[in-house]
Amino acid sequence: MAQLNYKHLRYFWMVGKAGSIARAGEQLHLTPQSISGQLRELEASLGVELLRKAGRGLELTETGRRVFACADEIFALGDEVLRLAQDRTAPLGAPLRIGIADSVPKSVAYRVVEPALSSGDAGRLVCREGPLSSLLADMAVHRLDMVIADRPMPAKLNVRGYNHLMGESDLTVFGAPALARTLSGGFPGLLHGAPFLLPGEDVAVRPKLIHWFESRGIFPRIVGEFDDSALIQSFGQAGAGLFVAPSAIARDVRRQYGVKAIGRIESVTEQLYAITTERRLTDPGILAVVQASQRKVFGGAPA
Repeated sequence: MAQLNYKHLRYFWMVGKAGSIARAGEQLHLTPQSISGQLRELEASLGVELLRKAGRGLELTETGRRVFACADEIFALGDEVLRLAQDRTAPLGAPLRIGIADSVPKSVAYRVVEPALSSGDAGRLVCREGPLSSLLADMAVHRLDMVIADRPMPAKLNVRGYNHLMGESDLTVFGAPALARTLSGGFPGLLHGAPFLLPGEDVAVRPKLIHWFESRGIFPRIVGEFDDSALIQSFGQAGAGLFVAPSAIARDVRRQYGVKAIGRIESVTEQLYAITTERRLTDPGILAVVQASQRKVFGGAPA
């Protein structure tokens, strides 16, 4: 079996980061011809094509993108080894790598993950954000230790994982003060015809919220749809429309975005799950996150 040449792999990684052989050569203080020759040797040893011509430049092949992602992890770990060797005060534990689905409200994500920083049991915290399917794929190949999502892991995915319910909260409708002053009548009737920012199709609470509107004959004027919670809250802060967020973080939303609570939808709840490859949670950092969330983040009524 061929041995991996890590020097060649590093050159390939640098080319992928720099975007071209010429720029990588400048950073490595090598000629483009030298790097090209070593990349050809790497491709020959692996038996795959990693780069192909695209116009006047190069682009990663599908296999090249996968190899680049692995190389990224390898050299990040190498940097961690150097950091630990040079700094004896650095935590000795392996980094806790948490994926956060982009549909999870950022205020919730911070309050959930923060205990891992203060637990003293975990090393450096590494957070990745993205679509749930992408994060679960990374967890399946051990690039992530846990994924935090607003829904359990889809059954159709061929990934071994276990869902741990961290908590749930009903929803509060928020709006900028200027927009709130234009609304008349009581809640929830005042939502009818009001500009509204709807969670995107990848957000688990969206169908439940739509059903709640329809069951009450309330039809807000949908002015935008957003998968990202921070984006929807920023648009709400600017007065573009009303929006919902978990009641458990109502105080944080009001303070951070300067908005008013318009009303509470108690019959629609948003859940939060920790998805791991373990049926029983044993990692100290993951335990700190899950237990603190169940006790503190979702344990009390919103203020």
